[in-house]
Amino acid sequence: MTDYPTLHLLIDGEQISGGGRETEDVINPATEEVLGTLPHATSADLDRALEAAQNGFHQWRRTSADKRAAILAKAAGLIRERAKAIGEPLTLEQGKPVSEGRGEASYSASLLEFYAQECKRIYGRTLVRPEGQRAEVQYHPVGPVAGFAPWNFPAINVMRKIGGALAAGCSVIVKPSEETPASGIAVVQALLDAGVPGGVVQCVFGVPSDVSEHLLGSPIIRKLTFTGSTPVGKHLAKLAAEDLKITTMELGGHGPVLVFNDCDVEKAAEVMAANKFRNAGQVCVSPTRFLIEESAFEQFRDIFTKRTAALTVGNGMDKGTDMGPMANARGLDNVAKLIANAQDKGAKLLTGGERIGNQGFFHQPTVLSDVPLDADIMNEEPFGPVAILNPMAGEEAMIAEANRLPYGLAAYAWTDSPARRRRLAAEVEAGMLAINTGGVSTVDAPFGGVKWSGYGSEDGREGVMACMVVKAVHEG
Repeated sequence: MTDYPTLHLLIDGEQISGGGRETEDVINPATEEVLGTLPHATSADLDRALEAAQNGFHQWRRTSADKRAAILAKAAGLIRERAKAIGEPLTLEQGKPVSEGRGEASYSASLLEFYAQECKRIYGRTLVRPEGQRAEVQYHPVGPVAGFAPWNFPAINVMRKIGGALAAGCSVIVKPSEETPASGIAVVQALLDAGVPGGVVQCVFGVPSDVSEHLLGSPIIRKLTFTGSTPVGKHLAKLAAEDLKITTMELGGHGPVLVFNDCDVEKAAEVMAANKFRNAGQVCVSPTRFLIEESAFEQFRDIFTKRTAALTVGNGMDKGTDMGPMANARGLDNVAKLIANAQDKGAKLLTGGERIGNQGFFHQPTVLSDVPLDADIMNEEPFGPVAILNPMAGEEAMIAEANRLPYGLAAYAWTDSPARRRRLAAEVEAGMLAINTGGVSTVDAPFGGVKWSGYGSEDGREGVMACMVVKAVHEG
């Protein structure tokens, strides 16, 4: 039996709880049982965290790149050693299969290992000048960073807020989701245990709007990084604009998948079915709108639907579970509403479509086909285990539909034509495009979107440079 850890804030290196602070319960989405009680930061706690972040920044930015790299690498090693201790509580609070929870902890370590190496790759440049003159372009850490992370990948998303900032020389106050707090606390604790000073990385919780307004209202915070919904991202961007803070926004998506008749249709259907229902579809880069060339439609539909219907849904802690519950009741309700609306508009239900049982937030993996454009699910991110399969008449129409929505996070395509791959890379409006694969996330590549899916990047070199400011230095 896996124990769920005691929850607390981490402010200036101190574990803080109790003291009459407001609290909220953390719920297991598979059983609806209370896992633990999470303390909320008070205004005084947040002020203390801000002061510590300011002091920590002045200390950390002056720490040599070699020493920062060594500390981050040590923290990555601790996270790898603790993958089971991090991943199993992650499954309890989030719902995904425990193998995915442990894998998420390991991927977080990989991110940090990459960022540790990037500490020593922050390069400026020298400009050409006449004899006796000199001009340089330098990069400096922007300052204390506020990071807000969601519940769907509670370890990875916290690391994305922290890793690039620490590599750049910044301090960070991170607020993981209150629904999945243990994962974020564990990641931050590993960094502290590895030697990151207490004021350099801190972890707070509370009413999200109160915490964001308090932190973003302070001139100490110089950078905001947020992953979440587009409406909330727009609101936070407005708050940050009041003080002209630099922002990175990784927001909603509605991933199109373009399947052409010249690809390996069977492989495409198998790979994308597994990808679609990973984490119960609660993935910002989840493939959602499958735009399938007409002559390949029936084959893709039949294989994809059969693969979907064979998935085993259950408690993420149980062996053999392919898909766990949704993380919360509101997601379950939203998926039910979108499926009903699509069917009312004439969509065909190929498999699934119903909640499973009456305890826990379980929903059948669902496939809809022939969904009209005026159905809500064609225009709103479902963020759940629902795939849309629609036949399309050729490349031009498929690209037009892929680009129709204001979202542009991840897109996918399956084709064996080199010329078409080049056209898709040029014409599909997305921050990330996967061709003949289901993966868009690697530690060394930028992760981010365009249009309403946000701006700026995490991961890769770009994740570090997003936490830097540029300075031109001229000498006469």
